[in-house]
Amino acid sequence: MRTQYCGQLNKSLVGQTVELCGWVNRRRDLGGLIFVDMRDREGIVQVVVDPDMKDVFEVANQLRNEFCIKFTGEVRARPDSQINKDMATGEVEVLATALEIINRSDALPLDSKQNNSEEQRLKYRYLDLRRSEMSNNIKLRAKASSFVRRFLDSNDFLDIETPVLTKATPEGARDYLVPSRVHKGSFYALPQSPQLFKQLLMMSGFDRYYQIVKCFRDEDLRADRQPEFTQIDIETSFMTADQVREVTEKMIREMWLELLNVDLGEFPVMSFAEAIRRFGSDKPDLRNPLELVDVADLVKDVEFKVFSGPANDEKGRVAVLCVPGGAKLSRKQIDEYGKFVSIYGAKGLAWMKVNDKAAGLEGIQSPVAKFLSEDVISGILERTGADSGDIILFGADKANVVSEALGALRLKVGNDLELSDTKAWTPLWVVDFPMFEEDGEGNLHAMHHPFTSPLGVTAKELKENPAAANSNAYDMVINGYEVGGGSVRIHNAEMQETVFEILGIEEKEQQLKFGFLLEALKYGTPPHAGLAFGLDRLAMLLCGTENIRDVIAFPKTTAAACLLTDAPSLANPASLEELAIAVKKAEDKEA
Repeated sequence: MRTQYCGQLNKSLVGQTVELCGWVNRRRDLGGLIFVDMRDREGIVQVVVDPDMKDVFEVANQLRNEFCIKFTGEVRARPDSQINKDMATGEVEVLATALEIINRSDALPLDSKQNNSEEQRLKYRYLDLRRSEMSNNIKLRAKASSFVRRFLDSNDFLDIETPVLTKATPEGARDYLVPSRVHKGSFYALPQSPQLFKQLLMMSGFDRYYQIVKCFRDEDLRADRQPEFTQIDIETSFMTADQVREVTEKMIREMWLELLNVDLGEFPVMSFAEAIRRFGSDKPDLRNPLELVDVADLVKDVEFKVFSGPANDEKGRVAVLCVPGGAKLSRKQIDEYGKFVSIYGAKGLAWMKVNDKAAGLEGIQSPVAKFLSEDVISGILERTGADSGDIILFGADKANVVSEALGALRLKVGNDLELSDTKAWTPLWVVDFPMFEEDGEGNLHAMHHPFTSPLGVTAKELKENPAAANSNAYDMVINGYEVGGGSVRIHNAEMQETVFEILGIEEKEQQLKFGFLLEALKYGTPPHAGLAFGLDRLAMLLCGTENIRDVIAFPKTTAAACLLTDAPSLANPASLEELAIAVKKAEDKEA
């Protein structure tokens, strides 16, 4: 029906007759001429309707926003005085010779000035996606997917599909379950990732695998999470962790260069312990210059128990953030930051303003200064490099509380005071994660997943001191977002059984859940490692948005609902009966 896209017209086509299909973006009647801004997926072009073309002019008078139309006309150059430099097609326009209204549009349920709530945008997503901003996001995401396929194909990776109806495996979230009609009372699980299948593919000898795959996790949502998400899944045999990082870093660097013309440079490597110590997070945003500074050794002998208690506790931490120019913060603002850190378990936020460093104690303003000696205050000022006009914010509690609270506060203060370089790109690798983490009740859980190999220990050594072990795992972080994570996998049955045992998975349960994997590990399993990227999150960064829903065509809300289709919905009773499922109604709260 068309010969060209609207957004691709340029001066090289002047004098040619074109046929365009799309929508009315805007119609203007200037008392003699009608101007129609016509839009398709590639952009907008101005179409001029002259009253001399009576039949066309009569139809053009009927046009309203979002009418679906077809124009035929001649491309002509705009006079220099009328060139629109804000439009890609601003040097040309089309003089209409024919017009067809393919389909009319009712009055739109969305505000054309974009004063729409996210709920409205999701309910009428097909209209929201017509906006150039959203259309460009989806197109850039498509280019990212295409790049990934080209890169991995050219590096001898094989695109292999894995099952969607499978068995539940522990990935850190609840599974979405699918009832079986044939095997009544039994359920499939939708995969949280293809983890075990990609390992089995390595055992099958395919050496290099990839898949752009849908994954599902039934967990609480936030701006950068969805119940169904897309993963770039990569697995290799006979490659070390360094080699996996090398090839995947190359892929991301070349992606950014091709799609954004941005050179990310070589990615620095940072240990998990250093990331937590300096930034309070295992996915530090390095655009923010603030760092946590430990001062426990300076305050362990003070009488102020709020500081000395955690300073003398092997599981405690006392750290500070020195905020340049922060002395200008009002008491109300500081109190608001105190409420903010309470979200992370902190009991309060002590502070110290350095009004005049040269004046010594007289230049310090702080409710806790009276509990600290001049030597302690001088030591804190020296260690933090604080200067006149700065504020020092204290965290003193269990180490994990201080790290999480000050790590989150670091980001908030950096944004509030515009300290972060929002135009920068700061990628890095975080490595040497702990193998296990405690749940607060003395139980150990795998920090990544139970198929991750420990780093530099035997099965016997791991069993003797599991809490001290690090894993051979690695995460790629860009601007404070974990965009990919992976590890060297366990390829030895004894080690895998040891990890299961440490996690409290009894032998009977091991066989029930992972018997097929333990059996496969007996037959010449090669060493293998992999990494999975979140395509949605990569696309979010590429598009410069902070909401993952902006790069997914038909996303769910934070309540895991689709406002467009009203999913999830009630099932047909006959279907439930066939599945041998009964739905238990919610009990009356007053009962």
